Amino acid sequence: MNTVKTNQSQAAETASEKKDLIKNEFLEIKVLIEERETQALKAIADEEKRVSNKFDYIYGVLGSKKKEIKSLRDQIEMALTEGDDILFLKRAAALQQTPTKDAFVPLIEMDQNLLHSTYQSAVNLKDVVKLSVIQCREKRVEAKQTPGKTKTPPVASSNRTFVGKKPPGPQHTHKEKTFHQAQATLQVEADTKEKKKPVKVAPTTGTLNAAAVVSTKELIDSFLKKSREELLQYAANITLDYNTAHNKVILSERYTRMSVSDIPQNYNHHPQRFIDCFQVLGFQCFKRGIHYWEVELQQNNFCGIGICYGSMDRQGPESRLGRNSSSWCIEWFNSKISSWHNDVEKCLPNVKATKIGVLLHCEGGFVIFMAVGEKHNLIYKFKAQFTEALYPAFWLFSSGTVLSLCQMKQ
Repeated sequence: MNTVKTNQSQAAETASEKKDLIKNEFLEIKVLIEERETQALKAIADEEKRVSNKFDYIYGVLGSKKKEIKSLRDQIEMALTEGDDILFLKRAAALQQTPTKDAFVPLIEMDQNLLHSTYQSAVNLKDVVKLSVIQCREKRVEAKQTPGKTKTPPVASSNRTFVGKKPPGPQHTHKEKTFHQAQATLQVEADTKEKKKPVKVAPTTGTLNAAAVVSTKELIDSFLKKSREELLQYAANITLDYNTAHNKVILSERYTRMSVSDIPQNYNHHPQRFIDCFQVLGFQCFKRGIHYWEVELQQNNFCGIGICYGSMDRQGPESRLGRNSSSWCIEWFNSKISSWHNDVEKCLPNVKATKIGVLLHCEGGFVIFMAVGEKHNLIYKFKAQFTEALYPAFWLFSSGTVLSLCQMKQ
């Protein structure tokens, strides 16, 4: 009886210890899931704030435009009350010369790629947990049906699978293969979300997990080997910022086409507008993540395509794309192709192309320019430690030069 009592106490103690261990494992799982939930919700909230801030800015601009219109209306109404015909005609003539431009309202949209990838990450995590729970149930049923065989405890196996370790043994059932495929998909989604997630550290941190174990050169090479279809997962639809366009740069086709006019356009003054060079920037800016866009060279070869900081000069000799430390570009001047950065030119081999792809990796610290075709051909790549938000940038030499932004189908 004493022996039985002792064994009973030991069994109770063993069960208590195992229950504590199981509670700790499940607590860790809950913490990991809650952390993923927090990250996903924060990513959506940050995107909402970004878009909301742009709407607030546009609303302020429209408010200023409304005041201008109201002031003009007041002047018209005052002129209509003028009793002196001569003074009325003078005022009317002056008012007719007052330039009026439609208010520019750019297209502002939430990043659908970010929303979808964040949601898909949550769905994938749910699928992994479901598969893990189903496996545990099936193993319990098998253990009851074949009591003579020793099997790995299902809870521990579930936990090991959750943190990414393979279950013991070389044989895998169809559901186990499905489970690991879903887990691999989840890791890809997590990496994608990680690179889009806002970070509060130096720009060189927060790179993809793959970038932590390979050199920058190998990372660049991996992108150069990707097909156009693979690059389109990073596609960004770029529109042109009216407020940055030089007075002779014409924007058309919903701000996706740029050309040069011989006649000034009488744009309103804006501190971001280029004064000396026929240039214009994209409306979108990029602080983190990987982004890809394409530009079509429609007419002539006197143009430049690149990226720059928003702080780049807007007038003077250093406001030319590539002639300062704040911009990087490739430039076509007739049959000559050059790369430019910090006013240093490097002549490049002549590549015939009518469409140019630009791949920007903010955390990786590089931008790649490539000729788009059945097989992408590298034109040039810049490596830099980016410290500010980057804007797509374009330079046009003279009338006859036309560039068009391709609207990407993702």
